Amino acid sequence: MKTFIKDNIQAFQEQYQDRGRLLISCPDQPGIVAAVSQFLFEHGANIVESSQYSTNHEGGRFFIRVEFECEQLKKKEGQLEADFQEIAQKFDMRWNFTYGYHIKRTAVFVSKEPHCLLELLWEWQSGDLMTDIALVISNHEDSREVVESLGIPFYYIPASKENRREVEQQQLQLLKEYKIDLIVLARYMQILTPDFVAAHPSRIINIHHSFLPAFVGAKPYERAYERGVKLIGATSHYVTDDLDQGPIIEQDIERVNHRDNVESLKKIGRSIERRVLARAVKWHLEDRIIVHQNKTIVFN
Repeated sequence: MKTFIKDNIQAFQEQYQDRGRLLISCPDQPGIVAAVSQFLFEHGANIVESSQYSTNHEGGRFFIRVEFECEQLKKKEGQLEADFQEIAQKFDMRWNFTYGYHIKRTAVFVSKEPHCLLELLWEWQSGDLMTDIALVISNHEDSREVVESLGIPFYYIPASKENRREVEQQQLQLLKEYKIDLIVLARYMQILTPDFVAAHPSRIINIHHSFLPAFVGAKPYERAYERGVKLIGATSHYVTDDLDQGPIIEQDIERVNHRDNVESLKKIGRSIERRVLARAVKWHLEDRIIVHQNKTIVFN
C-alpha cells in the first residue's frame, strides 16, 4: 500500500512539475492584477486559474490566488522569487510561491475516536488528499493497527496535564525529524501549549465538534442536547492560543430534532466532522487559504 501511495505522489509530481501557485495579500489599489499578470508573462508563465477578493476597493485589503504553468519551473524557482521582490515592495505585499512538485508532509494527531483519522486515510489512499502522511501521533494505542497496516509510522505518547510540556518536546522533535509542513488534529483531545502553537503558525488544523462560536470547549454535544438545538455542526479551524477561537476554515451542519438523544447527536456529528476536516485539510494542501487577522479567505 505504501508503494502504491508513493507511486501516486510521484505521478502527481510529474504531472504538475511545471505548476506553481502564488498567494498574495496587500492593500487594495489599482494595478495589482496587471502587475502580477505581466510579471508571470515575462517569466514565461501561463495563468490557468485566478481568484481574487477585496474587503473594500477603497482602502481595503486585497487577496489573490494565482495558479500558473511554467516550463522548467524547478530551475526558475529561485530567480522567480528573487525577481518578484520588486513588485512585492511596490504594493506592500505579503506573498508566497508554492510548487506542484513540493508535496507537503503531514502529521496527524489523534486520541481514541478514529473517525476523522480514517476519513483522512481514505482520502489519502484514493489520491484525493495529495500529501505525504509521514506519521501519526496518539495518546492512545487504539489506531496503531490501522495506521501501521498502511506503512505509516505510529507513535504512542501518553499525554496529560501533568506531563504536557515533556510530551510536546518529544512531539516537536518528531515533527522536526520528519520535516513536517502541516499538523492535523483529528480529534486529538489535548490542549496544546502556546510554545507548540507558536512553532507552527497557521499550520495546525483542528476539528471542533460544534458549529463555532457555539459550545466552545468540552462536551459540546451534551450541551447542545441540553439546549435543545435544532441544528448541530462541526468547525475546522487553525489553532491559536485561544481555545477554539482560531481562524475558521470550514463549517457544516445537519438538522436534528427532539427525538435525538446525546448518542444520536454524536453519531450525526461524526459524519459532519469527517467531511469538514477533510475539506479544510485539502484546501490547505492546495494553497487555497489566506489567513487575515482572525479570519480566512478560502479560494475553493
